[in-house]
Amino acid sequence: MNSLAKRLGLRTDPTIFFVSAAIMIVAVVALSVFPGPIGTAFEGARGWIVAKLGWFFILGVNVWLGFLLFAAFSSYGHIKLGGPDAKPEYNNLSWFTMLFAGGIGTVLMFWGVAEPISHFSTPPVAGVEPFSPEAANDAIAIANYHLALHTWTIFALPGLAFAYCIYRYHLPVRVSSVFWPLLGERINGPIGKTIDIFAVLGTVFGVAVSLGLGTSQIAAGLESLFGWPDGTPLRLAILGVLTCVAVTSIVAGLDRGVKLLSNINIGMAVGLMIFILITGSTLFLLRGIVQTFGIYVTNLPRFAFWNDMMAGYLPATDDWGWQGSWTVFYWAWTVTWSPFIGLFVARISKGRTIREFVLGVLFAPSIFTIVWFSIFGWAAMGIDGIGEEMRQQLGADAGRISEAVSNSVPLAMFAFLESFPLTSFVQGVAIVIVAIFFATSSDSASLVVDMLCSGEPEAGPVRQRLFWGLAEGGVAAALMILAGDEALNALQQVITVIGLPIFVLVCLMVVSMIVAFSRETIERVEIHAPDRPDFARDPDATDGGSTRS
Repeated sequence: MNSLAKRLGLRTDPTIFFVSAAIMIVAVVALSVFPGPIGTAFEGARGWIVAKLGWFFILGVNVWLGFLLFAAFSSYGHIKLGGPDAKPEYNNLSWFTMLFAGGIGTVLMFWGVAEPISHFSTPPVAGVEPFSPEAANDAIAIANYHLALHTWTIFALPGLAFAYCIYRYHLPVRVSSVFWPLLGERINGPIGKTIDIFAVLGTVFGVAVSLGLGTSQIAAGLESLFGWPDGTPLRLAILGVLTCVAVTSIVAGLDRGVKLLSNINIGMAVGLMIFILITGSTLFLLRGIVQTFGIYVTNLPRFAFWNDMMAGYLPATDDWGWQGSWTVFYWAWTVTWSPFIGLFVARISKGRTIREFVLGVLFAPSIFTIVWFSIFGWAAMGIDGIGEEMRQQLGADAGRISEAVSNSVPLAMFAFLESFPLTSFVQGVAIVIVAIFFATSSDSASLVVDMLCSGEPEAGPVRQRLFWGLAEGGVAAALMILAGDEALNALQQVITVIGLPIFVLVCLMVVSMIVAFSRETIERVEIHAPDRPDFARDPDATDGGSTRS
């Protein structure tokens, strides 16, 4: 494999690169040829995971959040990622837009209307009436629970672990490097390479599923806007155009490509949000923003530890509850993105302290998410009618968006925008925003996968980056051509099952970081010992050399 890599002009670890590529191709062929049986098998596995280990996912993310807050506010919070003299490469605004656009920008566009409306029309909490004020409050609380602090916890914990171990110990830019405190030199052997191969595959397939969702939303928007039939040909055309945009950004690199697209995209998304605020029920939405923060904070403990323990046990129930289709699925799917987002965030966060990193990655995107759901969620529920009296006044228009969501989730945003002025223009802007979010996620993922394979913080040869950019689009395209929606559904089941071992890996990252912090404490005690000749040495100047030797 070394000679093949040289002949192809690659600068990468041949084992990680070629094994990952081979498994990816085999998996796509298998999913395309046998989507039904494979989907059934993985659906059964997913059902078992939800029934037996759903509580583990829910508890785990809460433990991660607690650890991150401990790291930020403890004595370790002042440690600078990259050494005491490192300076941040990006200002706060660019840093925020890059980590947000590369993270869940597409998810907010997809679920910003659909999730609150889903919980509003079909409340998950027993005894709550659909379309009632109680259902509206719960819908906003649950949507923010899913996509605010807890989602960013899943991204921030691996990101902190990557940044600390890679910069502090001067290790390769790979997921396996996080486990140096536990495995030592074994990260360079079969165990480490297996971890890295799994991270590459999880990233590629996780992004492919999201690209499928993003493409379906764009296709739904074009059908609503121009009447073009939403089918495989249209989705393939969209996928081709956006893959070209992503590839162009990949070639341009992190600074010129990803940074530029991220800044443009966030600006457009904020513009759309302000448009809804101004042209909608402005006073109602402004009050909703303030109230939503209170709803989120007061309901966070309630939903963060709710694992639907009675589901499957009560005589009136015959399944394992709402959590399996929402929270557990969210966490399992999101964690497959954690190597990608974590490494990407670590790459753009060099020069920041642990405290800056944790507080910035957790709270800045979470605040934006809460404001986003406050505006889009409350506006959508207001259009459908909150409470019996409002719904009677609306008459036949009541529940219009809820009905659209029940028929087609990708249509939710576009059905919502029909209630605002300049409908066609604004729907077109929404399509462009989704498209750029799509391209940004793809090019960010491609750059990170390239790093995972090469172990280098700098971009590899253009041909390497192009391969992964085309691979992500190719996986989604092959599934659309060969097996259509059935293959995408099967892949979603696969992603959920793959989420379990990755979730366990992230749990082990907590253990690894605790060991690393304990060594940090020991080193400081040794450095400050009165009989040491280097008594006055700055502890932050200590690199990982003594630890590694």
